[in-house]
Amino acid sequence: MARTLFTNVHIIDPVLGLDTHKDILITDGVIEKVAEHISAENVNTIDVRGRIGAPGFYDMHVHFREPGYEYKEDLATGAASAAAGGFTGVACMPNTSPPIDSAETIALIKERARTLPVDIDPIGAVTKARKGEQLAPLAEMFEAGAVAFTDDGDPVHNAQLMRLAMEYAKMMNVPVMQHAEDPDLAGNGVINEGYMSTLLGLSGIPSIAEDVMVARDIMLAEYIDARYHVLHVSTAGSIHAVRLAKEKGLNVTAEVTPHHFTLAEEAVLDYDHHAKMNPPLRTMDDVMAAKEGLRDGAIDVIATDHAPHAEFEKEVEFMDAPMGIVGLETAIGLACTELVDKGYLSLQEMIEKFSTNPRRILRLPDIRIEEGQKANLTFFDPEEEWTVEIAKFASKSKNSPFDGYKLKGKPLGIFNKDQLVWNLEAS
Repeated sequence: MARTLFTNVHIIDPVLGLDTHKDILITDGVIEKVAEHISAENVNTIDVRGRIGAPGFYDMHVHFREPGYEYKEDLATGAASAAAGGFTGVACMPNTSPPIDSAETIALIKERARTLPVDIDPIGAVTKARKGEQLAPLAEMFEAGAVAFTDDGDPVHNAQLMRLAMEYAKMMNVPVMQHAEDPDLAGNGVINEGYMSTLLGLSGIPSIAEDVMVARDIMLAEYIDARYHVLHVSTAGSIHAVRLAKEKGLNVTAEVTPHHFTLAEEAVLDYDHHAKMNPPLRTMDDVMAAKEGLRDGAIDVIATDHAPHAEFEKEVEFMDAPMGIVGLETAIGLACTELVDKGYLSLQEMIEKFSTNPRRILRLPDIRIEEGQKANLTFFDPEEEWTVEIAKFASKSKNSPFDGYKLKGKPLGIFNKDQLVWNLEAS
């Protein structure tokens, strides 16, 4: 019988409406007792020292690269990175090799992830091989365990295919998630179209490329009464469109990444390949729109779009470097620094966007910190100041623009699937 006792925990549970200080006793992975001053024998005791214990954080947008690109990341190292960042669960995207476009690949990922301390839920591709030509076997993937569908990395450009995908997904009551970008408008752009692209002589991706696709998809979702989720929103226009859709009562949700509510396009000024991502970093007006969207509920979720790339892939000419950065291990720090500390979100609201809302959108069970529930916990210190050192990341890849950043708010550890992953420096 394995027993763990967390003492002096500041419990914040949005589902139960808890904001209290208590101890948590866990036996064989199940919460046995939540009370003040628990006394127990033969336990592994961890003094949380008044820091936050919350329902486990869930990142609904990661790229773990398995199968096919394990030199960038694999399920085990991705899970290690997630745990180090304070996440107990993730949903992995299908742009692998082969793509996650079959029940067999869904089952393979679930089996390989079974013993890892982080829950890994596969998302199936909308189209076969993500080519945007034919629908993938959505029902079969759903039965095998897919929690949503997307061609992320590429948009579903064909409106009729998107309509069909929404109609099938509606029958399963799962969302279609869109990498919202019109490829004809985006062209060969590599950064935001505007002053910086002109200054640096680089081809740009206009904000309207995202806005047009979001507007089209919202119209389809309204017509079909389907569930639609916008991945990594980056423009004020698309955030406003989502806000209007919600006001109309449509089942439309959206996420934003920490890099899009933290950095503006000036981050690419020195041709920093770590600041190259898709969608690109936009203007400061767009950054502020993201923060306001989080504040007023237009944006439901904070997700990282964790996109590992090997150093040799990024250390090339800017035009040739792949898009994307790793984000799991800096997410809590950036959210506490940019959102909580600056008054855009309360701690409870931040936890909702990291834990409650992504699970609700994907129809995963709520995580509650109460007796009889499986223990699924994230611990973090919203006040601890620390400096990002990408060399210490648990991820295989280190492609982050935040090396050397001083952040406030640090993950301490997780408990999930009767496994404890704890930052020894925090004990």
